[in-house]
Amino acid sequence: MHKPAFSEKNNPYAAKQARYYALGLLTIVYSFNFIDRQLLAILQEAIKEDLLLSDGQLGLLTGFAFAVFYVTAGIPIARWADGSNRRNIVALALAVWSGMTALSGLVQNYWQLLLVRIGVGVGEAGGSPPSHSMISDIFLPHQRASALGFYSMGVNFGILFGFLFGGWLNEYFGWRVAFMVVGLPGVLLAVILRFTLAEPIRGLTDNRVASDSSTSFTGVLAVLWKSRAFRHLAAGVSLNAFVAYSASNWNASYMIRSHGMSTGELGTWLALIIGVGGAIGVFGGGLVSDRLARKDKRWYVWVPVIAGVIATPFVVLVYLAQDPYQALLCMLVPSMMANVYLGNAIAITHALVGIRMRAMASAILFLFLNIIGLGAGPWTVGIVSDYLGTQYGVESLRYAMLFVLAPVGIWSICHFYLASLTLRDDLLRAPD
Repeated sequence: MHKPAFSEKNNPYAAKQARYYALGLLTIVYSFNFIDRQLLAILQEAIKEDLLLSDGQLGLLTGFAFAVFYVTAGIPIARWADGSNRRNIVALALAVWSGMTALSGLVQNYWQLLLVRIGVGVGEAGGSPPSHSMISDIFLPHQRASALGFYSMGVNFGILFGFLFGGWLNEYFGWRVAFMVVGLPGVLLAVILRFTLAEPIRGLTDNRVASDSSTSFTGVLAVLWKSRAFRHLAAGVSLNAFVAYSASNWNASYMIRSHGMSTGELGTWLALIIGVGGAIGVFGGGLVSDRLARKDKRWYVWVPVIAGVIATPFVVLVYLAQDPYQALLCMLVPSMMANVYLGNAIAITHALVGIRMRAMASAILFLFLNIIGLGAGPWTVGIVSDYLGTQYGVESLRYAMLFVLAPVGIWSICHFYLASLTLRDDLLRAPD
């Protein structure tokens, strides 16, 4: 244990109000991340008709095309963040992805839209890893899963406003206006972040000085990969995200095609179900886990196991439902359980590495999560839907999601449980 070279006197986050302001502002930034990302899901039926696209093209647009550039850019940005001012990086990233979202409303064909969405992905790569690292330096270790769970509610707040605004803006003004109206405010938020948020002191809440440990991708990956618990955690997180991203990207299209709902009404329903319900789940998961983990750290992975067991039967019921409102009500349970793991997984990953490895560790965790979850998930469902089209016609998307999502969800549960078997020992071997 190193003797700290700092004190609470020069800590910009000594006051509770400062800590909560930082957490709240970073959560709003993360919400804009998902507003800009999720907006495409509620608009894609209108875009498909306007630009004459297939489900496979839509799946690529919302999946691999975004994810590959998101995770590729995330690695060098995370290394930059582990040695530089993280606040400035987040502010710059926010300005880039918001500007690219606004430009999405000006595209004239599929390839232009693909390039702009790649730009959104590159910008968003600079959002989460530096923010995770800042939050871990602002809050004490036993508060981190709760704090990171609160931050992760940005996923659901973003989905809420993305569906709500996107649905009604599309219905009254069209999809192009929706992109521009949603994208531009993020540029103003980037200025507010840059000039009102302080850079945290690294290691202060751990009572440790940040060492000169390698923050290279290979160096941090080597540290993480020694942990059997992390390997299973990464698999569980990625497969859970496969299901969650597939559902969030395709549920709107499923409800429009199979149940004939309008984008305005549907956007309102999905905003409440995925936005509010999911926010309760992700924050509750971190809060409950922090309390239970004071006695046994394995609760950080046992809670996602329980959430997965509860959610899986309802995933099946969503796609068997013949009534739209029955489908929406069944959707509430898996939506609440979908991201319960998120704050826990980030907190565990940070606990397994050194202080100057945290942004890179988050980037590595999100590399697995986004390539398998965001990349492969929506694209796989789109390809399977195209394949089933000759047999099921307009219902092909319903059966693609039914056949794919529940088995992958069960697979995810198994990996979370396997992570619990070595978690305590792996945490004891973590570097300073």
